[in-house]
Amino acid sequence: MSDSVVEPSLYPSQVNPAAAQSTLVLLFKRPLAGQGKQRLAASFGREPTRRLAETFLHCAIEDLTAWPGRVVLAPAQASDRLWAKQLLNRADVVPQGEGNLGQRIIDLDRQLRSLGHQQLVYIGSDAPALTPSHYRSVANHLTQTDVVLSAADDGGVTIMASREPWPERLIELPWSTEQLGEALASCCQQQGLGVSYMEPSYDIDFEQDLARLVDDLADDTRPARQQLSMLLKALMPADCYANRASN
Repeated sequence: MSDSVVEPSLYPSQVNPAAAQSTLVLLFKRPLAGQGKQRLAASFGREPTRRLAETFLHCAIEDLTAWPGRVVLAPAQASDRLWAKQLLNRADVVPQGEGNLGQRIIDLDRQLRSLGHQQLVYIGSDAPALTPSHYRSVANHLTQTDVVLSAADDGGVTIMASREPWPERLIELPWSTEQLGEALASCCQQQGLGVSYMEPSYDIDFEQDLARLVDDLADDTRPARQQLSMLLKALMPADCYANRASN
């Protein structure tokens, strides 16, 4: 995927120039058939799920393209470094290490801070419902508090940002559970870090999340979101999202 053109006025630089001082970091896996999103694969099959994951990734790359500050691609596998670099030329590529997600974030965070990054905003590739408003909001919040979280509907988070190194206790948190968001905030507060919440959002795990996404993308003019919207309508029965819209 080549660097795409995204309307810059939609993104943080127009609202808060301090966003240019923050780094947006994307944690992701290479979209492969049979890898990840198994609950979606149970509904759609392996190859359609891979196409969905690939398009989700394109949406995240779209957001990195528009971010006014530095950007980092953090693939799950070091062997994907060269492939990842082709996704966005201006991005630094720093692969994740070993361990659970908490350990990988701590190690990555430490490495990035040693390279001069100070305010770090972490996202995943499975939250295409994130909007320019979310990115403006996290940039604004980071000027006022140590840690900023966007709560996900499933109890996790879709954005986690910090001006300070993450606590070592991230390793112990209940990742991929509905207790994660609350545990993450508590962990940071116990470390003496101020925590604030920005607008909530949601990530994509189940078929019903996709039905909601169809509605949310209906008026989204960003190119990758338009492509995702078309893919969703091709994969899902029309009555699935039509009924939701009528309700």
